Amino acid sequence: MSWHPPTTDPPPGVRHGAAGVCVTGGGDIVLISQDGDHWELPAGRPEGDESWEQTLRREVHEEACSTVLRARLLGFSVGECIAGRELGLVLVRSIWRAEVEVGPWAPRFEIGHRRVVAPRDVSRGLGLESHPFAPILRRALQEAGIG
Repeated sequence: MSWHPPTTDPPPGVRHGAAGVCVTGGGDIVLISQDGDHWELPAGRPEGDESWEQTLRREVHEEACSTVLRARLLGFSVGECIAGRELGLVLVRSIWRAEVEVGPWAPRFEIGHRRVVAPRDVSRGLGLESHPFAPILRRALQEAGIG
């Protein structure tokens, strides 16, 4: 995987969606989880012809029950599949800092858990000491001005 700064043209590859460092009005960070043990930033793949930002806004709403008030593109992650049926496929994901309003928790999709943590707790919350995408997540947090 590699990090690419924001540009008018994203890096070449298959558009693989958007992820957001979601920051509340109080400066805390929203994390989501399917199982309550492994936590992530809200993220997902595009539907139809959604733009990068439209994907971010929809996924944050669906997964974190939060509304994006403002979004700033931080950059792109690019990863190449190194095994399996997608061997060699290059996937590109946009990564954003999203100022959000956290709504009532009413999960409807695959995400069953949400928590809001202080910036000092984000690295531990995401399990960055052993996360497979730790370098990209650390860079995203740095670009977002977190930790």
